[in-house]
Amino acid sequence: MNHTDTDTAAVTAVRALLDGLTDAWNRGDGAAYGARFTDDATYVTYIGTVYRGGDEIGAAHQALFDSFLKGTRLASEVDGIRFYGPDVAVVITRGDTYKGTLGKLTKVQTYTVIRQANGEWRVAAFQNTKHKSLMEAFNFTVQPGARPQLPR
Repeated sequence: MNHTDTDTAAVTAVRALLDGLTDAWNRGDGAAYGARFTDDATYVTYIGTVYRGGDEIGAAHQALFDSFLKGTRLASEVDGIRFYGPDVAVVITRGDTYKGTLGKLTKVQTYTVIRQANGEWRVAAFQNTKHKSLMEAFNFTVQPGARPQLPR
C-alpha cells in the first residue's frame, strides 16, 4: 500500500542520505559513497553496468574517482519521495556530474531506500537513466498520448 508520508523526520533522513552521497562523490571518497548502500544493494549505471553491494559500489567508484571522474561534482534535485510503509521509500531525482559550471541535469535516477534495523536509511537499489529530451519531444509529437499527465 502506498502511503503519503507525514513523518518529516523520515523525509529529512532520506534527504540527508542523498546529501551524504553527494558529499562523498564531491570528495572523491568511494568508501564513503559505498557505505550509503546496503550490503546487498544493486546499482545500475546509465550505460547498463550493474554493481552489487556497498563494498563493490564503493570500490568501483573509487576507481572512477581516481581516473576519469577525478574532480567531478555531483548535482541532484529531488523530484519526489514516496513512502511505502514506514521503512521503504522510492525517490526520483534529476541529476548529473560536472566539472566547472553546472549545466542542464541530463539524468533521471530512481532510488529505493530502506530504513535498517539500526534506524539508518541506506540505498537498496539505484537506477540511472540518461534523459534524451530530443527523443522524448519527438515521441510526444508523434504520440501525444504518451506524454505524462503529471506536471514535472
